[in-house]
Amino acid sequence: MKRLAGWMLATPATLMIALLLVLPVAATIGMTFGAPGAGTWGVAQPYADFFTSGFRRRVLWRTFEVAGWVTVISLAGGLVTAYVVSRCPPRVKSILIVLAVFPLLTGVVVRSFAWLVLLGRQGMVNNVLQWSGVTDAPVAMLYTQGAVIVAMVYIFVPLMVLVLVGVLENIPEDLLQASSSLGAGPVASFLQVTLPLAVPGLIVGAVLVFTASFTSYATPHLLGGTRQMMMGTLLHQQAMVAFDWPGAAVVAAIMLVVIVATVLLMTRLARRMNPMTT
Repeated sequence: MKRLAGWMLATPATLMIALLLVLPVAATIGMTFGAPGAGTWGVAQPYADFFTSGFRRRVLWRTFEVAGWVTVISLAGGLVTAYVVSRCPPRVKSILIVLAVFPLLTGVVVRSFAWLVLLGRQGMVNNVLQWSGVTDAPVAMLYTQGAVIVAMVYIFVPLMVLVLVGVLENIPEDLLQASSSLGAGPVASFLQVTLPLAVPGLIVGAVLVFTASFTSYATPHLLGGTRQMMMGTLLHQQAMVAFDWPGAAVVAAIMLVVIVATVLLMTRLARRMNPMTT
């Protein structure tokens, strides 16, 4: 009877997930397959067309590269920031967390437009460089891969900080005191105690930042344009500009496969590296 009641309670949520998530994804993936015998690769011809296109391969590789750099930089910056915040007194910690969360209260488009103002030819960065004598003329910073990476790091570092602060706060203080009493300095305690125990949080944060960066649209579109096109902007171009819905579905399917594979790989890595399970 309890099992039947459990199924009845879960049925509405299951139906909602099936209707709003599973069916649309299945329909999108179904659009990616061509007609049998439509090409050398048969039903997989749309995927063959994608990977045989040098332009689309470059877009895919650029997306991996940008997402990877954003993840690595966010991990480094987020870990240092979260470590400092977690070791502060409660009152100061609350203020720092609010300051870290504050950028998340502003939309991604607004924050991306702010970088347009900062990195433009007449923007604040170029004005400072010319005023200080570093450069004689404005430097072209917009529509470069560096501009996209910088803006995305700024967007996703607060997310990484929020994830890591909770993990670092849960590390028992006794372990750090024990390592100190055994002769380990602050750096050795951090590398041998804090960092291994923070690995699950680092992996969770890396998954969140990588997947968000890989699927990002607004920031690459505004700061990268067509010169630094990524998968999100390619998807929009295929669907809304070229009206090539099967081609857009192929891009969406590849992005979905990459995200699912990343989550599964990092989950397995987290289980193997978690010191609590070894």
